[in-house]
Amino acid sequence: MSVRPEGTPIWADAMYPDLEAAKAFYAELFGWTYDPGAEEFGNYTQAKNADGKHVAALVPQMPGAEGVPPSWNLYLAAPDVAASAEKITGAGGTLMMEPMPVSDFGTMVTVQDPAGVMFSLWQPGSHEGFEAVNEPGAYCWAEVNTRDAAKTDAFFTTVFPYDAKKVADEHVDFHVWMLDDAPVLGRMQMGDGFPEHVPSYVNVYFVVEDCDDAVATVQRLGGKLHFGPMDSPFGRMASVADPQGCAFSVIDVTKTQGEMPPME
Repeated sequence: MSVRPEGTPIWADAMYPDLEAAKAFYAELFGWTYDPGAEEFGNYTQAKNADGKHVAALVPQMPGAEGVPPSWNLYLAAPDVAASAEKITGAGGTLMMEPMPVSDFGTMVTVQDPAGVMFSLWQPGSHEGFEAVNEPGAYCWAEVNTRDAAKTDAFFTTVFPYDAKKVADEHVDFHVWMLDDAPVLGRMQMGDGFPEHVPSYVNVYFVVEDCDDAVATVQRLGGKLHFGPMDSPFGRMASVADPQGCAFSVIDVTKTQGEMPPME
């Protein structure tokens, strides 16, 4: 696997108070199967798609985190986590932990930007990140939804070598962050469509074969539909939450509609 450029989404996991319920939900929704979780690594459980490729992980809730709602955590590639941690604090971000080696798998740190966006960095060792993307059951995209776009923009473009492009639409404040002329992340200014109690967060998208079927499955299993399904030039998508309240999005990338929006 080639080395991913700094700032590229490289991995995603979510922490749950009921790990077995989460595993059952995503097995039904995405067809995931799981590696056995090792006690020495806190029963960290890697998920595999139908081809046996690792696409994400589910984690038991850590002691002391009781009552914290589950959420998907996105990892961005960092060739040198320690150096990136210095850039993060210099740009006004907060380290939620010190950089930590995880056996020979790699080194990580979890951080928060000045607007409250939580994410992690991953310096790969033997674990190089996603083994599959942009296919059913796998990650394909993420958006940084922020309550303060100015702070988030200044932070991320200082820490990472992103070239920011603005979508030319007077009705929405949306940026696309590019690496080597390729889009890697979106940035959305949260507006009236987001409940006031929802803080800044990263919304992770997973590919499904049929968006409407996926939404029906989410609801049948006790999850909720937050928005959609809706057609777009990127695919038919919906924003949902699983039965434990963890929000994410699903998208059928084969059903596109409309022209790609211009960027400036």
